[in-house]
Amino acid sequence: MSATPDPMQSLLQTGQAWTQGFSQWLAAQQVALGSATAASTVQSEKLKKLQQQLLERHAQLWRAQLERQADQAAPAVALPDPGDRRFAAPGWSESPIYDYLRQAYLINAEFMDKLVEAVPAPDARAQSRLRFITRQLVDAMAPSNFAATNPEFIQAALATQGHSITAGIQNLIADIEKGRISMTDDAAFEVGRNLAVTPGAVVYENELIQLIQYAPLTGQVAQRPLVMVPPCINKYYILDLQPENSLVRYAVEQGNTVFMVSWRNPQADLGHLGWDDYVEKGALTALKVAQEICKVEQVNALGFCVGGTILASALSVAAARGENPAASLTLLTTLLDFSEPGELGCFIDENSVAMREASIGKGGILKGSELASVFSSLRANDLIWQYVVGNYLKGGKPSAFDLLYWNADGANLPGPFAAWYLRNLYLENNLRAPGKLEMCGVKADLGRIDVPAFLYASREDHIVPWKTSYLSRRLLGGETRYTLGASGHIAGVINPAGKNKRSYWSSDSDSDLPEKWLAGATEHKGSWWASWATWLAGFGGKQRKARDRLGSTIHVASEPAPGRYVREKAA
Repeated sequence: MSATPDPMQSLLQTGQAWTQGFSQWLAAQQVALGSATAASTVQSEKLKKLQQQLLERHAQLWRAQLERQADQAAPAVALPDPGDRRFAAPGWSESPIYDYLRQAYLINAEFMDKLVEAVPAPDARAQSRLRFITRQLVDAMAPSNFAATNPEFIQAALATQGHSITAGIQNLIADIEKGRISMTDDAAFEVGRNLAVTPGAVVYENELIQLIQYAPLTGQVAQRPLVMVPPCINKYYILDLQPENSLVRYAVEQGNTVFMVSWRNPQADLGHLGWDDYVEKGALTALKVAQEICKVEQVNALGFCVGGTILASALSVAAARGENPAASLTLLTTLLDFSEPGELGCFIDENSVAMREASIGKGGILKGSELASVFSSLRANDLIWQYVVGNYLKGGKPSAFDLLYWNADGANLPGPFAAWYLRNLYLENNLRAPGKLEMCGVKADLGRIDVPAFLYASREDHIVPWKTSYLSRRLLGGETRYTLGASGHIAGVINPAGKNKRSYWSSDSDSDLPEKWLAGATEHKGSWWASWATWLAGFGGKQRKARDRLGSTIHVASEPAPGRYVREKAA
């Protein structure tokens, strides 16, 4: 008669096999990252200690489950973070099986995090990439992502007599045909109907941009207009979603004449455009047209994300030409120094950039769908797995959310532009060095931008880390005012003043160290918009009567906002 298997011994053996397998996987990743110490993976003593901790945690979990089966109260061994919604449904805690699955997963995930930190890597960027790769694996292996290990799948199937399974399959087929995961109810929104509806008109266009001028909402306006340069990797209407959360409308309501750059969504015929085209035909042209329409020598300029990088580049080019078109500069979540580029840096190395240069550097298109996949992977639980579970396992439909509709409305990039951007900014960080980059026939020097600047960053931004954006203060030549908002890359910026949500930090300190600045900063409840509007008003010039007509005799209004370009779809 065979001996009865010891469940505790089986658990320990499984745990040992699991940790050894993951350690081997880490070794392979080290080889790919070029670590000189790849053969050793983790120092043996560290590995033994981490493995022992893992086994002790699993043993503790096993004992807690046995106590639970004996009707004894036992505290949870591992709990998800407060913001982790994957295991929030009651089914995860009510069932001993699913409770064990989620806690075992959390223990394993914790071990993987610790093991990655113990792995020697050749440099900080390689270490960051290893963290990112590991997190992708950890997120993908969550029991919530699989029908057999998700109690919500079972409960939904029983409650709907199997209709949720049929609906999930239909949702999956529809998304395969669409080429992306549905994150919102696409039918609920339409650009020009309930998004990008601030009244205005297109007053200029070339092959790359349409320039929109918005109609005044006040009797008096500031003499100097405000020109907004949004990111070209997304549609401009992130700044003009719906009236209640539109930064454009808010700026107009503050008595500003606002102009917006609407970038063309390039197709194959524009695949030859490069960085200089976006600087010259984009930002510099927009500034010039606004100057001519409003009959002023200077405007106030605002750039968001890569739009801010393009705008700063444009102003440095203008300064090298002896021109000074801006009275003030606002940069929202913008990098000028790319020394610590955040998680996007995990995708960028010499090999990947060289591959882009070879494939599309001379001409071609970087598809919007590829860009969207990259950005979604940065927040896989929120932007991928949440919808895999909701749409496919539970057969649900995502709710209507304007920001996620915008997120799915991607834009292409011309290959030469993308290759230059990746090489010179993300990989080699050349923009911060005075005179190192040539743009539009002149040497770029951000220090020549000698105008007051309002710099905004978001504290939880995973695309533009706030401590890196803070480094812009020492690159620009004028006085800077730094503001740090709560939340992330988009939600931190689109924080309407009327809703009074979240908070922001401000300080008069001009310290070179972001940590020192934050230590002395004051937290303010609500949106940063009002603080920025007050600052901007100081550079608006005299008040004058608002114009009845948009455009001018030279720059005639051609079509109502939002224009044609923003409606073009990406590949």
